[in-house]
Amino acid sequence: MLLATTVAGSVLFSSCIGSFNLTNKLLTWNKGIDSKFVNELVFIAFHIVPVYEIAVLADILVINSIEFWSGNNPVEMSTIQTIETENGVYLVETKADGYSIQKEGEAQTVEFVFDEVENSWSLELNGDSRKLLRYTENDEVVMYLPDGQKMTVEANPAGVLAFRQVADGYSYFAAR
Repeated sequence: MLLATTVAGSVLFSSCIGSFNLTNKLLTWNKGIDSKFVNELVFIAFHIVPVYEIAVLADILVINSIEFWSGNNPVEMSTIQTIETENGVYLVETKADGYSIQKEGEAQTVEFVFDEVENSWSLELNGDSRKLLRYTENDEVVMYLPDGQKMTVEANPAGVLAFRQVADGYSYFAAR
């Protein structure tokens, strides 16, 4: 009885906050729904059916305890997908802070990294980092051009079209 209590206490009361990867993956998926109306319906439904509650409970009782004791979370934020294109096969790894892309058979890797503090995306290649864009608080995006200039566009299809028209003049964006 003492041994069972000790084991249960070490798992349940391990004093670890943990990363709550299962819960965060579920919330990230829900936030990724394009329609705010559908997003809200899914959010409410997942509370009624207790999907969120079960995810939090699994994180608290099992997954975060495993992470605390082993140092590895069984529900890592990283996944790898294989994408076949006319130019070859690419491996795309989704990381907690962005994406890593590598053409199959090549050693070179391209990293797209999201900086939460600056709310920006950067491209990292061969040890060189270039900022691509930064989100602003007023629903606009600051786009960084290859020559160092900045262009502020609205975060909508018209803003993307305006930037595309400017960027088409630069061969940097079209180059591999």
